[in-house]
Amino acid sequence: MPTDPAFTPSGLLRLLGKAVAVALVLAWSLGPIALIVSAAFTPERDIFATGVAWRPTFENFVALWQRWGDFFTGLANSFIVTVGATLLAVLTSTLAGFGYSRWRSRFLSGSVFAMIALRLLPPIVTTLPLFPIVNALGLNDTYAVLIILYAAFFVSLGTMVMRTFIDQIPRELDEAAMMDGASQAQIFRRVILPLSAQGMVAVAIFVIVYAWNEFLFAFIFTTKNAKTAPLVLSEMIGSLEGVEWGVLFAATTVQLLPILAFVVLCQRHLIEGLTAGATKG
Repeated sequence: MPTDPAFTPSGLLRLLGKAVAVALVLAWSLGPIALIVSAAFTPERDIFATGVAWRPTFENFVALWQRWGDFFTGLANSFIVTVGATLLAVLTSTLAGFGYSRWRSRFLSGSVFAMIALRLLPPIVTTLPLFPIVNALGLNDTYAVLIILYAAFFVSLGTMVMRTFIDQIPRELDEAAMMDGASQAQIFRRVILPLSAQGMVAVAIFVIVYAWNEFLFAFIFTTKNAKTAPLVLSEMIGSLEGVEWGVLFAATTVQLLPILAFVVLCQRHLIEGLTAGATKG
């Protein structure tokens, strides 16, 4: 009987190599998160101590609630901004992706390279020139400025994802709808949107993760009213009274866990949305 290749010395060596690689990736990715979460439930005096038995406690979360009420206000602001930016980015990207997929011209081809080039620029390059414009429009320290900036920052990537996805929707469906008297708006609403839902979910996940954790735009364009959670975390680090590490780790855990749980729950939709345009047929 032929020997199963998986049980040969070379096959076992490959399996061992893959197992080690997966373990290293998991340690690199999940190790810091595990350390932060465990420190959040550790008494502050024991966080950096060695040889001390771990005794879980909620005192850091209680202190966070009592002394940093601004953090929870920042979480609410982050939620509002994230939802607004996601809705705007998904709608704009889907409309633009539909246009790039169904129409061809030199202008559209050139604009694709322009969008990609702008996306490659560091955010600070485009942020500073925007400050006087935002200030003149009276948008400083408002939800609107962050929603617009976060959505605009991801429209280029979202458009490319949606164009690739919509390219896989047969044009015959558009033509059949036109034969029935449907307008382009009706085709978009009744044909394209239902069939491109997975791509929209993928774009939404990208925007949500980015907007929830973004710091630079919030630091430059907000001061109090629209201050987001990452900005409050930076204030904890720069506190004049010294860094309360237990409270900081507790706040980081509270800010991290919702978005981590969201990504884990939506990973199937993310993978489907990103790989749907990889094959034809």
